[in-house]
Amino acid sequence: MSPFKGQTGLKRILNAAGYSFDGLRAAFTGEAAFRQLVLLNVLLIPLAFYFDVSRGERALMIAVCLVALIVELLNSAVEAAIDRISLDLHPLSKNAKDMGSAAQFVALSLIASVWAVILL
Repeated sequence: MSPFKGQTGLKRILNAAGYSFDGLRAAFTGEAAFRQLVLLNVLLIPLAFYFDVSRGERALMIAVCLVALIVELLNSAVEAAIDRISLDLHPLSKNAKDMGSAAQFVALSLIASVWAVILL
């Protein structure tokens, strides 16, 4: 057992939920890209209910929007960890941050592709 592990059972679940909300709050207050994606989701998710598509298609349209939020959270976490290690310019740090950015680009491309295939 790891000495860094905390509570078990319901207490652990409640703690984990608190940490998750702390992470969402940190992303929303500290990351402009996350706020922009939240705004995009606020626009696109209700719009998905406007179109006459099947339930499966609607679910997919919503899911890809949420995937972009997940990718941005992970990208921000990678950037924070890299910055915590060192603010010095280093090729590996640049690669890690660029790959996170590329992942977000792919996620946004996925939104565009899925919505286009379903609606066009």
